[in-house]
Amino acid sequence: MFWVLALLVLGAGLGLRDPWPADEPRFALVAKHMVESGDWLFPHRGSELYADKPPLFMWLQAAAYTVVGNWRVAFLLPSLLAALGTLWCVVDLGRRLWTPRVGLYAGYAVLFALQFTYQARKAQIDPLVTFWITLGNYGFLRFFLSARDGEAPQWRMWMLGWFAAGLGTITKGVGVIALLMVLPGIVAAMRGWHAARAPLRGWRTWAGPLAFLVAVSLWLVPMVLAVAGSTDPAYRAYLDDILFKQTAKRYAQSWDHPQPPWYFLEVTLLMWLPAMLALPWALPAWWRRLRRRDARYLLPLGWWALVLVFFSIPDGKRDVYVMPALPMACLALAPLLPGIVRRRGAQRLAMAFTALLTVLMLGAGTAMLASDPRFETRLVLERGMDAAEVAGGAWMLVAIGTWGLGCLLWAGRRRAIAGMLAMLAGLWVVFGLVGYRLLTDSSSSAALMRDAGARIGPDAELGLVAWREQNLLMADRPAATFGFKAEPAEQMRRALAWQRQAPASRWLLVQDTGLLPCVDQSLSQHLGGANRREWWLVPAHATMACR
Repeated sequence: MFWVLALLVLGAGLGLRDPWPADEPRFALVAKHMVESGDWLFPHRGSELYADKPPLFMWLQAAAYTVVGNWRVAFLLPSLLAALGTLWCVVDLGRRLWTPRVGLYAGYAVLFALQFTYQARKAQIDPLVTFWITLGNYGFLRFFLSARDGEAPQWRMWMLGWFAAGLGTITKGVGVIALLMVLPGIVAAMRGWHAARAPLRGWRTWAGPLAFLVAVSLWLVPMVLAVAGSTDPAYRAYLDDILFKQTAKRYAQSWDHPQPPWYFLEVTLLMWLPAMLALPWALPAWWRRLRRRDARYLLPLGWWALVLVFFSIPDGKRDVYVMPALPMACLALAPLLPGIVRRRGAQRLAMAFTALLTVLMLGAGTAMLASDPRFETRLVLERGMDAAEVAGGAWMLVAIGTWGLGCLLWAGRRRAIAGMLAMLAGLWVVFGLVGYRLLTDSSSSAALMRDAGARIGPDAELGLVAWREQNLLMADRPAATFGFKAEPAEQMRRALAWQRQAPASRWLLVQDTGLLPCVDQSLSQHLGGANRREWWLVPAHATMACR
């Protein structure tokens, strides 16, 4: 039943929406280019090389498309499978280190953590890198804690930990943090903690780092060889960018999302709910078990602390950075949960959490239905939603709130935990089955691009200026682009030169930031807002003054 529920919570709505910003259209666009061009080694965003992330996640999306033949399913499939893989690692570790019941408690704690469920339902890199890091932790924990069963050293698990860390690194540079588990493992073994050992002697010790290099080389070696054999300076710039600027330099000199050092403590306390509701009872219990020198707690808790320190050092921080630590936190929490959930205080906290979500859903939905029309107008103008979609979203929130109220009445205090999980399950299922359909046209720019295609006709050519990835991805025809990182004014100048070559059939879709003063807006067509941006269709006769 756990796996059926996990598939329902994480997979409801699969195939019902297109990629949404941020990031999803970018990765799907890169994967689509791989399939169409056959060039899987070097990711492209439009006509430019894309060096922000290694290509492994996009490889999996492209591979999923070759299997299922549907982009609406394929772009989300790697995240879904990665999330299920993360849950399997946690459940199996709980079973091996404690009991099958503990494994299920660990799985439920991860599954219903707000950050995990939210991210697992998105086509971003983070669910995949979380899986690789958790798989690496799985291998290291089984290696360092195998003494509790009197087993011989599990060198395959040692190699698995390093290999998974390597795959995590070529998914996103921070995948290397899986190797931090080696530190508490060695400390526990050297100090004689129960069930821990570190037989790191002899040649087999080096099989782990070798496995890491093999995993990294699956992408790095072919890429470096291809760059070395190319005379195009763009490929050399790609190599420098992805190996240095986007990894070590981005960590040491982070340039976006500045946050205070304690930021991730706030994230874990809020985004890891409801699991973190157990902290008042878990903290003293963890302390007692650490004093008993139980390595089963030291390793996941010590690694969690190291990850928090690692990500707290740079100024730039995003909430999703710390998500890979969630599975280990829930694993250390799981043996305590059977006792905690029976406490009256824990049951009251669970009821309060469910009631809070219920009130928020009902309140937001009711406010949208009864609010000033200016609220609806703002959604229509900024998000590109129509009035029916706004009303549908409001009724969806009311439905979720009503479901939460029913869960509260059914559960009472005696079944408060079950009621809380039922409320969360209903929230994600309704959002997937209803919310995806309501929001996909406006959030993905599908409606904007359909409108643009209908206005210019099937035989016209379309060029994009100051474009976003969703515009190119959702265009109903091959569209010309004029750079992505170039300044909007420079893109517009290039686009005008392109349009003059066939003025009768070439149109420009321009974000308002790219419009030059010489463009006659009275002769252009305003398409309205989408993704908080304003868009214009510009024919050639509206740019006569730009010559």
